[in-house]
Amino acid sequence: MHHRTLGGLTVSAVGLGAMPLSIEGRPDEERALATVHAALDAGVTLLDTADSYHLPGQDPGHNELLLARALATYGGDTGDVLVTTKGGRGRPADGSWTVTGSPRHLKAAAEASRKRLGVEAIGLYQLHKPDPDVPFEESVGALRELLDEGTVRLAGLSNVDTEQIRQAHAILGDRLVSVQNRYSPEVRDSEPELRLCERLGLAFLPWSPLGGISRSSLDGPSRLADGTRRFAAFHTVARERGVSPQRVCLAWLLTRSRALIPIPGASRPETIRDSAGAADLVLGEEEVARLDATAV
Repeated sequence: MHHRTLGGLTVSAVGLGAMPLSIEGRPDEERALATVHAALDAGVTLLDTADSYHLPGQDPGHNELLLARALATYGGDTGDVLVTTKGGRGRPADGSWTVTGSPRHLKAAAEASRKRLGVEAIGLYQLHKPDPDVPFEESVGALRELLDEGTVRLAGLSNVDTEQIRQAHAILGDRLVSVQNRYSPEVRDSEPELRLCERLGLAFLPWSPLGGISRSSLDGPSRLADGTRRFAAFHTVARERGVSPQRVCLAWLLTRSRALIPIPGASRPETIRDSAGAADLVLGEEEVARLDATAV
């Protein structure tokens, strides 16, 4: 497993987005734990969760508790594993995603997450999404207080624009270490945020990094659904290499920037093992150029 830098820490070049293990369609606990253990076996040391990763209307923290159990029952060393969590969103019974970014809520949510994870301090705590009803600097100010109090060690942002990144960086300084936005072959509108992260020395953690890549494995472009034919080059390269299009996609993302650390979701051990293999898949210049042309 190759590695990258996040806030002065060394983490795996590919992480695990643990959300699918706790929301609708989630696997049973045995398979969920096996999925996390498979990630650790493959060298993944970055696990991403949030207090809102649970079924609609249920208590917060299902995914955090699951990761805590997975780490506690893992037979190997987990001392270098960074668990990142997020606060500021909710999942009421209607299945929607709410946003609550008040300092009071964020501070209480962080403390609850810390207890569920069973740690003295959260390694990386991220504002899940800016609250339009709360001044952004107040939400970021809550992160600063959590850092000062020692509840969290490092801070991050999610679903933000360049101005918000600059504003948070001015408030938090080098304790702001990451930005988590949607980014994939299909969705590239966070390119400015990625480039700003490079300039500021922040890690960029794309969520939903496999957007646009069909889950069919080595099928030819003619068998792809209409909505994915645009990205047929990923399938072609995958077929030539004898690997999955998903692995090619993640390997391509790693060529986009040294700041980028994809966190693909998984709900089966074989899926995360395949994703982790992207860190060791070195694409040639001609392959990268073909994929770049497809994804513009």
